Amino acid sequence: MMAACLTVVRQGLFATIQDLGRFGYQELGMPVAGALDPVALRLANALVGNPQGTAGLEIALLGPALRVDTPTVRIAAVGPLALTLEREGDAPQPLAPHRSHTLRQGDVLRLGAVDGASVAYLAVAGGFALAPVMGSLSTYVRAGIGPLGGRPLAEGDRLPLVCDSAPDASDVELPQPPDYGAGPLRVMLGPQEDRFTEAAIDSFLSATYRVGKQADRMGLRLEGPALAHRGSADIPSDGLVTGSIQVPGNGQPILLLNDHQTAGGYAKIATVISADLPRAGRLRPGDSLSFQAVTVEEAEAIRRRQEQAIAGWIRAIRPVRPTGGVDLEALYAENLISGTVDIVNGGSDIPLL
Repeated sequence: MMAACLTVVRQGLFATIQDLGRFGYQELGMPVAGALDPVALRLANALVGNPQGTAGLEIALLGPALRVDTPTVRIAAVGPLALTLEREGDAPQPLAPHRSHTLRQGDVLRLGAVDGASVAYLAVAGGFALAPVMGSLSTYVRAGIGPLGGRPLAEGDRLPLVCDSAPDASDVELPQPPDYGAGPLRVMLGPQEDRFTEAAIDSFLSATYRVGKQADRMGLRLEGPALAHRGSADIPSDGLVTGSIQVPGNGQPILLLNDHQTAGGYAKIATVISADLPRAGRLRPGDSLSFQAVTVEEAEAIRRRQEQAIAGWIRAIRPVRPTGGVDLEALYAENLISGTVDIVNGGSDIPLL
C-alpha cells in the first residue's frame, strides 16, 4: 500500500521544509536556519492542531502544486498566499488562507503567488514523516542539510505524512489575519557601535533604507546612506546572531537572517530585537525600512507582549462559519435578550428578541 503523502506536481520557485530552527550547533559552524517568519508557522500549525514547532512548508514568491495521495488531509496556510483547489469534476476553487481545509484523495492544491511579503507557510495536520537532521527538519540549502537532501521541493517529490487521514473535527479559522504592526525595526545598538562615528549612528537611526536585489535567507543587503567607520570596517571574527547588522567597508548595512554564517569579521552597528525578526524575514527586494534603538528592558517587554498577542490569536481560533444558511453556533453565542415584558399583569415574563 502506498504511504500517505503529498506529491509535488509543480515545484514552484523556492519552497523548503522548515521548523523553528536547528539549535545547539552554531559552534560547529551550523546556522540555525528555520522559518523566516516563525509567527506565521506557529499559527498555521495551531490551525491544524499541531505543536507550534512542527515543520511545515515555507513558500517563497511562488508556491508548488501538491496532489493529495491519502484518503483525507487537513492543511492550513498563513500569509498573503493565493491557494486554489482542483478537484476532479469541479471547477477550480479558490481557498482562503488563515483557516484550515480538509482535502480528499486526488485533490490538487496549487499554492500561488506570495503577495505583500517574502514568505508564507503551509502546515499539515500531524506534520511530515521525515527524519530530522541534528534534531531539526529545517532546510539549510547552502550546505545541503535537512530533509530532501537539504534542497527545495522539486517536481516528483513525495512528502510522507504522519497521519493518513484528517482529524475528526471541524475546520477552523483565524477571525482575522495576524497584525505584525508597522514602523521601524527596533534594534539594540552594538556590539561594535564604538567602531562607527556619531554621525553614522545618527544617520543609521534616522535614514530610510531599501532592500537591495541581493536578498535571500542568508541576509538582506540594504541601500541607503553610507555609514562611516572609525578606522577600518574589519574586526577579528566573532559570533553572529540572526538580526545582526554588519557594515562592510562600503558603508552599506547587511541585515543577517536565518541562514547567516556563524562568525564574521565586519563591525556590527546593531542587532534587530527578536520580536521584530519575523517582520525582517518578510521583507522583499525594493521594500523600505528604518531602525529605532531600544534598551534591553524595552526589547524584553516587547517580546513578552508579542507572545501574549500570539497566544490571543490562537485562543481566538474558531470553527469555520458557514457561507450560507444560519450559523447556529454563532447565534447561540450572541446575547439576543434585550429586555422583558409582563403581558398579563403579573404573568410570565416573555423575553424580547
